[in-house]
Amino acid sequence: MSNSALQVEIADRVARVTINRPNALNSVNAELHTALSRVFIDLGERRDIGVIVLTGAGKAFCAGGDIEWMKEAVREPEGFEIVTWEAKRIVYSMLDCEIPIIGRINGDAVGLGATLALLCDVTVMADHARIGDPHVRVGLNAADGGGFLWPQMIGFGKARELLLTGDLLSAAEAKQLGAVGNVSTADELDAKVEALVSKLKNGATKAIRWTKAGYTIPLRQLAHGHMDAGTAYECLTNLTQDHHEAVEAFASKRKPVFSGR
Repeated sequence: MSNSALQVEIADRVARVTINRPNALNSVNAELHTALSRVFIDLGERRDIGVIVLTGAGKAFCAGGDIEWMKEAVREPEGFEIVTWEAKRIVYSMLDCEIPIIGRINGDAVGLGATLALLCDVTVMADHARIGDPHVRVGLNAADGGGFLWPQMIGFGKARELLLTGDLLSAAEAKQLGAVGNVSTADELDAKVEALVSKLKNGATKAIRWTKAGYTIPLRQLAHGHMDAGTAYECLTNLTQDHHEAVEAFASKRKPVFSGR
């Protein structure tokens, strides 16, 4: 189940899933994206696990899409069809997985990283970390789940602003708005996470699993109503000049100049 980009360790009824590209701030490349689309399906089938912990190695939780991967999608847009299919699997599988998922948000959670955090059932975020969905800043539609998750988590009022601007929230702001459940200092992050792990793995497993199965019903309905159209729009924005400009600008470490095309 593990590969170099996504590590899975299972012991004492706990599965610990670590996004493992620390030198790239755990940005998502093709290998990692494929692994994320499968790992929660594989874990969800097991009956010897009471809780899953999702986190990132190093300083970041997940910094969103890897720039080289974006360049590849620009060069070969047909391959982006596979990416969008996997994007749907990531969202569906995290919601379908009846095992509760704790997000140990050890650093910035950006783009797909923010979506992964919002899909977790319980979250503990380091107080220095930021979270947000800046798809528009790279000329893409916010289609990997953020488009329906942010309004559900924090309400349409602020969510619309964040999705349209790509602005990031501090941990304190995210907690105040309800995007994450807990904020902790870096020193206390593990203790807070492990206290929650203990509660869930030692709780009434079937009651916990089926409680999640119940409260995710409206989210699953929304996901299936949103993701097909959202990913289709993302395929279209992948072809735009503005996205191509954003990718080149990011690679050159300059600000993009958008033309609206």
